[in-house]
Amino acid sequence: MEQFIEFVSNHWILSSAWVVVCALLLMAHIKHLTNGVRSLVPQEVTHLINREDALVVDIRPIADFNKGHIVGSVNIPQSKVTSSSKELEKHKSKPIIIVCANGMQAGSVCEQLKKADYTAHKLSGGFQSWLGENLPVVKK
Repeated sequence: MEQFIEFVSNHWILSSAWVVVCALLLMAHIKHLTNGVRSLVPQEVTHLINREDALVVDIRPIADFNKGHIVGSVNIPQSKVTSSSKELEKHKSKPIIIVCANGMQAGSVCEQLKKADYTAHKLSGGFQSWLGENLPVVKK
């Protein structure tokens, strides 16, 4: 214990930086736990689709959706998700997976849906991760 105290007193800047980094990591972890949005890898998404009849909502623009999308997914642009609650209401008992282009926009949509008591998850890495796993897509 004496050596620890001596190290901290001799390297107070390094010790302070370590405490700050640990606090920031802890805050980020707590924030992740409190918003409740779970990121799923493509394999987990296929499991939810096949076993729990999950609904896949693609929030990309319609032009991108028509170039390729996950089989069985519905397109609701990000700006219209909250106004499309009637369309989603019939799926309230099922998990909903939000898909965007690269995984960056889906989190905010999931948070909105969770506030409305939906079970919403996001596809980690978005549609690009789905393509990266060579999983099936439909093109219109």
